[in-house]
Amino acid sequence: METEKNLKGMHGWLILIGIGLVVSPIKLAIEVGPLFYNIFTDGSFEYLTTPGTDSYHPLWKPLLIFEAIYNFTIILASIFVSYLFFTKHYRFPKAYIILAILPIILIPLDAWLGSFVVKDEPMFDTSTLKEFVTSIFSAMIWIPYMIVSKRVKATFVEGKSAPASAPTPTVMNEPSVEQTE
Repeated sequence: METEKNLKGMHGWLILIGIGLVVSPIKLAIEVGPLFYNIFTDGSFEYLTTPGTDSYHPLWKPLLIFEAIYNFTIILASIFVSYLFFTKHYRFPKAYIILAILPIILIPLDAWLGSFVVKDEPMFDTSTLKEFVTSIFSAMIWIPYMIVSKRVKATFVEGKSAPASAPTPTVMNEPSVEQTE
């Protein structure tokens, strides 16, 4: 029990996870926020999605909307997972694992969908490949840590209901309510 008490808290490798959780949504918002703001406000979206324009492709609209929703969702999910982390909620490890797996699935999906629209470019450009490889390595490190770490198990316990205790045995010789009246 004493070792579990020593393991509880935001120490060790959890500090790196906390830093990543704080920096990640800010970094993503700074990178993609202005990009999508400009696409949807400067006429680019209409130019790419209007039949008859030089750059029109019928898949531009769903692709751009998918990418905007995906990035916005990742930012919101990162903020929510950060909340779970800092409140030491018992659901944090599972939420973090899901957040780590999402890019591994959605980055190749996005690249594949993009290859139908932009045919002259490789499916995985340098930045997409870098992002994908980083996501894989990050998941390879942090998912096992979330699963096996004693510190994670000792720290993220808030909000978990206490296990049901055994029923209290009743004494057979106690008088009932009717007998005492």
